[in-house]
Amino acid sequence: SFKKEERLCNKRLLEKLFHNGSSFLVYPFRIVHLSEPLPPDICSQVVIGLSKRRFKHAVDRNLIKRRIREAYRLNKETILYSYLKQHNIQIVFSINYVGKEIGDYGFIEKKLVAAIKQLTKAYVKDAD
Repeated sequence: SFKKEERLCNKRLLEKLFHNGSSFLVYPFRIVHLSEPLPPDICSQVVIGLSKRRFKHAVDRNLIKRRIREAYRLNKETILYSYLKQHNIQIVFSINYVGKEIGDYGFIEKKLVAAIKQLTKAYVKDAD
């Protein structure tokens, strides 16, 4: 499941994330992340975004967001949460879709898994 508590809605945290966060690119995603204390039962909070300029029609934006949310929901527990709980890390991050075309679900899932693995590697250095 992808609960409300796992979504990043706090304006203060969003502003802090985009002003102070680190970022990397795994095409078609740009990930911005920041280590931030959260309530004890939550490992991470995420916000998903894409450009209105690049995808003019809301149906296209919604389709891509649905595919990203589903790929994240299915892979977060095995890849991200197990690592964060093991190292006692809490993060906020954003997944921005910067691709120019609407990718099919298989492509989006494969690239999102690669991006999440790279996100965990960014915190390996910090934890050790």
